Amino acid sequence: MAAEASNVEVEPNIEATSYGEEPDSAYDSEVQENGRTYHAYKDGSYLYPNDEVTKETERLDIMHKLTEVSLGGRLNLAPIPKDPKRILDIGTGTGIWAIEMGKLLAQNLLILTPKLSFLTSSETSGDKYPDAEVRLAPIGLAVYFPIQPHWVPPNVRFEVDDVEDDWTYHQPFDFIHCRFMGNAIHDWPKLHQRVFQHTKPGGWAEFIDLDLTWTSPDGSLKKHYASQKFNDEFIRVSRETNLESCPGLYLEGWMKDAGFKNVQAEKFVWPVGTWPKDKHLKEVGAWNYLQIMEGLEGFTLALFTRHLGYSQKEVEAICAQIRKEIKDPKMHSMFHLHVAYGQKPEEAAAA
Repeated sequence: MAAEASNVEVEPNIEATSYGEEPDSAYDSEVQENGRTYHAYKDGSYLYPNDEVTKETERLDIMHKLTEVSLGGRLNLAPIPKDPKRILDIGTGTGIWAIEMGKLLAQNLLILTPKLSFLTSSETSGDKYPDAEVRLAPIGLAVYFPIQPHWVPPNVRFEVDDVEDDWTYHQPFDFIHCRFMGNAIHDWPKLHQRVFQHTKPGGWAEFIDLDLTWTSPDGSLKKHYASQKFNDEFIRVSRETNLESCPGLYLEGWMKDAGFKNVQAEKFVWPVGTWPKDKHLKEVGAWNYLQIMEGLEGFTLALFTRHLGYSQKEVEAICAQIRKEIKDPKMHSMFHLHVAYGQKPEEAAAA
């Protein structure tokens, strides 16, 4: 379903009311910085909030649905075997991907999550693969809030750790899944090397991430718009702090450099709103619109207040202007999702 910006048709005569009411600001009384809670582990390493009782957890689940719709209802694109025994999920977030994968597995699946993520491990089974073990490792930063549900399939276990620290797993994984770790990883090539080392020979790894460079098929996203200025500043400042907000662009190359073979890469359009004429892209855009409206302050507050000297009120004013622009049916903005997956050669030694 990949498409270039110039090829995405705009639905004519869309009204602003198509988007409904904008979400309320996601603030909660339990705060640490600018009214939001952040991971305390390695304080400051992760820029996004980890609110347990605000809308950030809802946004993460919306992102899961958005990705699932983009991938045609699939949890992954890599052709993993029908009976994987160990799966690692890096950057598990609320754990929804791991739980759904666990439900596909019948016995021993392991799902783990990413850096500034909390590693979670399990030695039992999931739903779709009940024989597999799923380990989930969420990223580990500031104070850890257990946003994952208390009930999970018996083969799913969560672990808290930093994926950029040394890995201590002694058994390789049949499948390693890493999703949406933009602005969380300082050394992407090293992460890919570790994933390669801990993948079973013949096993698969899959990376899913974004290119957050906003564009439009008809030039309706103007340079002077707050949305465009915010996007440019967000990417620039992220890179100045040794983080990459657009890792999707480089996933295929990093996988090949790490030693994976049979590497495949796919690119998907993520419209911001329901402006596309195409029915599928219209649904993708609706979910993307929702997660952006829910998460604008979460994306922005830490980066802009810590590194650009903005006040909380200034950030909120920028977000209000961006929301106004996004709701304008005449602005047709979009960015891209990238998926890259590859196989570890059978002759390669396991970790």
